Amino acid sequence: MILIPPDKMPQDRLVKTRGIHLDRHARRLAPLLAALALILPAAGAAKTKPRETVTVFAAASLAEAFGEIGAAFEAAHPGVAVRFNFAGSQQLAAQLEQGAAADVFASADQRWMDYVSARSLIDGDPVVFARNRIVAIVPRTNPGRIGRLQDFARPGLKIVIGAEAVPVGAYTRQVLANLSRAPGFEADFVRRVLANVVSYEENVRGVLAKVQLGEADGGFVYRSDVTSALERVIRPLPIADSLNVIAAYPVAVLRGAPKGKLARDFIARLGSPEGRATLERHGLLSP
Repeated sequence: MILIPPDKMPQDRLVKTRGIHLDRHARRLAPLLAALALILPAAGAAKTKPRETVTVFAAASLAEAFGEIGAAFEAAHPGVAVRFNFAGSQQLAAQLEQGAAADVFASADQRWMDYVSARSLIDGDPVVFARNRIVAIVPRTNPGRIGRLQDFARPGLKIVIGAEAVPVGAYTRQVLANLSRAPGFEADFVRRVLANVVSYEENVRGVLAKVQLGEADGGFVYRSDVTSALERVIRPLPIADSLNVIAAYPVAVLRGAPKGKLARDFIARLGSPEGRATLERHGLLSP
């Protein structure tokens, strides 16, 4: 809205009232301006009201599922924001040990939850809220001509897996050991596959990216990582349940959490019917 000063108005548009010249339009706008004077400060105050923020440290494989759960949590808690830090569980544990402030820690395995707990960084007992499985993947272009799991041991391939400290890397080694004892696989299968590894990644997204970009002939990731969109460029090779491992995802409130109440509410959301439905929709298994 633009108001023209009275001194710029033509004289025939002015009215003299008690010695003061007022524009007819300005007089009509006076009640509206008075109302706005009351409304605008209140609106400004609401807009600038500080938001509460709950900080969640979570394994990289939870990014999509937690992103959706976080949005639903914010919608159910007006004025609350959820801030995520997604990385390898071992990286998150190291950050917490070094004093990083957070409210919730969700790990992709029990090992790193135990590591944080042993350092008295957990408030209460962790709970397992989801599970996962390992799957082998190859690019749709399949430059390594991998048609079955046994082919991962063929010399000359470029395989990418998680580092041993990374949950997906530890799970991968367990799966390879199981396959080495299975009918149809050579006893040294695990050794031969590891001999083909050209890169050990710090989180599962690194493995996924290298295979997706064709920088590797194959790799091992979580089943939940292979979304319908990624299946256009990546082909999963399933592993029999009897030879696979079940990845457990524990979550806990951190000791001294700045937003302890909200942290517990967020964990409760994970175990709610809505939370579990979201996790399952993103390929995670029920706890």
